[in-house]
Amino acid sequence: MAKEPVRVLVTGAAGQIGYALVPMIARGIMLGADQPVILHMLDIPFAAEALNGVKMELVDAAFPLLKGVVATTDVVEACTGVNVAVMVGGFPRKEGMERKDVMSKNVSIYKSQASALEQHAAPNCKVLVVANPANTNALILKEFAPSIPAKNITCLTRLDHNRALGQISERLSVQVSDVKNVIIWGNHSSTQYPDVNHATVGDKPVRELVKDDEWLNGEFITTVQQRGAAIIKARKLSSALSAASAACDHIRDWVLGTPEGTWVSMGVYSDGSYNVPAGVIYSFPVTCKNGEWTIVQGLAIDEFSRKKLDLTGAELTEEKELAYSCLS
Repeated sequence: MAKEPVRVLVTGAAGQIGYALVPMIARGIMLGADQPVILHMLDIPFAAEALNGVKMELVDAAFPLLKGVVATTDVVEACTGVNVAVMVGGFPRKEGMERKDVMSKNVSIYKSQASALEQHAAPNCKVLVVANPANTNALILKEFAPSIPAKNITCLTRLDHNRALGQISERLSVQVSDVKNVIIWGNHSSTQYPDVNHATVGDKPVRELVKDDEWLNGEFITTVQQRGAAIIKARKLSSALSAASAACDHIRDWVLGTPEGTWVSMGVYSDGSYNVPAGVIYSFPVTCKNGEWTIVQGLAIDEFSRKKLDLTGAELTEEKELAYSCLS
């Protein structure tokens, strides 16, 4: 029997990431090859014409799984009945802007979108925040949508996770699908900690195979942390295709489950696991089953890693304080 369509919201849908993401969703990459979808696309009035152009292209692509398209600049219409919300829209930092100015703009955007989701989305709607600062935007959304369970509000660190997989795969000349269980800890920023201490290729530890701790504790980490900036330098535009693909991976694993023995990285509401700050959105290793994520517990944290976890946690606490100061 045919499945009921799932309604998926993409905000900032006329932008670079949105343009890469919506065909992936319509093709079944996010929710599975047998899951029909109805796309809800939201953007600002300035982008209304471009948004309509994206809708025209979706019609022209004749995706069999795509059962409808809502393209709108009205946040209530966009949020009504959605089961999954991918929040790509946000206010980017522009030259000469202070962090507080950017934070203030994003706090007001996520405050209004939180209230529309809370009032109009389907019960148990799953939310993924992509727009930067992603962790703190997700926290603001959680604060202003108190009836949406905290476990349903996440942010994207899967792009960083995938970047780490890619770097190890290139270094060892192995298939990326054979690299398992890297971890991104903390903030989706340059303080994030890409950790390979528990990662494997086949049944062998990555550290043992690479045989170069200096690279793993140095250049590998900074390459993953600064990959976004490197792509901007090369493309003159920020990561779009890889971000869209990672958003699909994040939702797919969350909804359909992670393979046995494999974990992924997700920015989730911290309960203080691994002695990191509670009450912020922090990236942890998680497994997913039956639409629920669970933090992987009991992993050994060495002294080098401890400092990295604390550093990114401190930045998230500082961002939280900055965001809250924008509310007063």
